[in-house]
Amino acid sequence: MGRFNLVIAVFSLSLSVCFFPELASAQLRQNYYANICPNVETVVRNVVNQKFQQTFVTVPATLRLFFHDCFVQGCDASVIVASSGGNTAEKDHPDNLSLAGDGFDTVIKAKAAVDAIPRCKNKVSCADILAMATRDVISLTGGPSYAVELGRFDGLSSTAASVNGNLPKPNFNLNQLNTMFASKGLSQTDMIALSAAHSLGFSHCDKFANRIYNFSRQNPVDPTLNRQYATQLQSMCPRNVDPRIAINMDPNTPRIFDNVYFQNLQQGKGLFTSDQVLWTDQKSRPTVDTWAKNPKAFQGAFVQAMTKLGRVGVKTARNGNIRFDCGRFN
Repeated sequence: MGRFNLVIAVFSLSLSVCFFPELASAQLRQNYYANICPNVETVVRNVVNQKFQQTFVTVPATLRLFFHDCFVQGCDASVIVASSGGNTAEKDHPDNLSLAGDGFDTVIKAKAAVDAIPRCKNKVSCADILAMATRDVISLTGGPSYAVELGRFDGLSSTAASVNGNLPKPNFNLNQLNTMFASKGLSQTDMIALSAAHSLGFSHCDKFANRIYNFSRQNPVDPTLNRQYATQLQSMCPRNVDPRIAINMDPNTPRIFDNVYFQNLQQGKGLFTSDQVLWTDQKSRPTVDTWAKNPKAFQGAFVQAMTKLGRVGVKTARNGNIRFDCGRFN
């Protein structure tokens, strides 16, 4: 997040939060709002349930919004802020334009529901609401429910420039993935677990077109891709396809959060290069193989990874606030 408009002291503190997340995560705890807004998790969960009943897109949209928020200068809801004046915000960076509106809408509606309770008004951060909503959509689709650490403050800055180089690309290899996740304090095991978010949701054809049409001069189709799956992808995403067309990321259980994601990788059915490499690279294959046959082990690792992700770049009262409107600064 572009912090250049902040005073030097806050800039320095922000750097310490980025590189030493434990300094900020110390404020996080379960039941943070017990004496402030005791029913907040129930209120958020009810809104998420209502959105889920309206459209399944609520699930992958909210999950992806959380990842994109946390990976760019921390879990501070800065990705929700709208561009204004001369500032182009994070959400308008090219890498974020595909974030579905239902994720934003879920957080905004949950914030309104929380603030409708007098004792809770302007006491719960948008960042915490997004973290709770993310847990809830995972649970709604068969994934693990877990206690969410709370106590985040909302960020004071949001710039498109801050997104550059902070989000993993679909064509990343294992080393690139590990380097990026390590910069957020996340291990290879965390990275593999979090990649299973691709068990849900959709992808536009252009994100993987190179794998099915022009992978290399010798192999137009990526040889690590299951041949039948490649043919299926070509039929759904023909050359010059409408760029708005999107397909399921998981060809087998696209509406269930499960370990079938890892079984797909074993069969060469990872949609992105960054998915399939988790199995083709010998350094990560053992983890994929283990979780493909042990859903409980995977779910435990996923909860741990999500908890660690939720601690990245957390803002405090010294470099953040409670935003009245998630879409704009106070």
